[in-house]
Amino acid sequence: MEALYKLGKATAAQIQAAIPDPPTYTAIRTHLTILENKGHIRHKSDGTRYVYEPSVARNKMAQRAVKSVLATFFDNSVEGVVAALLNEADTRLSREELDRLAALIRKAREEGR
Repeated sequence: MEALYKLGKATAAQIQAAIPDPPTYTAIRTHLTILENKGHIRHKSDGTRYVYEPSVARNKMAQRAVKSVLATFFDNSVEGVVAALLNEADTRLSREELDRLAALIRKAREEGR
């Protein structure tokens, strides 16, 4: 999906070329079929080639992915996700990022979330 979001529209071969250390062409096509069956992408025919494009905006797809990770690994605990991220040794937040996070928490409290 990342390669397709970056390219906007692309054939399987173009997607394969955009991925570092890519899987086989057949694996790319299989994955594209799975993503299409799930409604994440769509294709149009261009002669004998299929040109794929995302059918879900990147931010919406990100929300779906986060919800899935939240449910699968953190029993729907937002606190658990944030704690896991903050406890990573390579997670270094700037003062500005911490301030923005604090503002989001304040806003959530005010809105009763």
